[in-house]
Amino acid sequence: MIERLKKWFAGDGESPTQPDAHQLAVAATALMVQLSRVDNDEDEAELATIVECAARTHGIGPEEAEEILSDALAHASDATSLYQFTGQINDHLDQAAKQTLLKNIWRVAFADGRIDKYEEHLIRRIADLLHLNHREYMQARHRAEAQGG
Repeated sequence: MIERLKKWFAGDGESPTQPDAHQLAVAATALMVQLSRVDNDEDEAELATIVECAARTHGIGPEEAEEILSDALAHASDATSLYQFTGQINDHLDQAAKQTLLKNIWRVAFADGRIDKYEEHLIRRIADLLHLNHREYMQARHRAEAQGG
């Protein structure tokens, strides 16, 4: 599976293929993983929130959500830029789905009880790369806060 995902992210020079739901889930989850690492303090609360968000958003069980997290952790470690994730998301998700993703990213940021300045900066960059405006950025933050982080 890892080889298939590497080919998908790298592109194989052939005609573009549609990513499956798992691949898009991995790309979205990798953004959350990147956020959890930006403050150099990836903790269990953040990882648990990522699994919960993946399960809820994709309508899957905890085991499959853990598998998505595992794949995302590997891809996030190998990533050279956020664009390799946001590019695929922009190509295949609508605006509402991208707003839900940003809300989930905010939930990960709130999971440890505080928002680090580096987390806030990275979320702003992700929002820009997802072509979400400031109003959508703030709505996602408020929705995440209302859900209790």
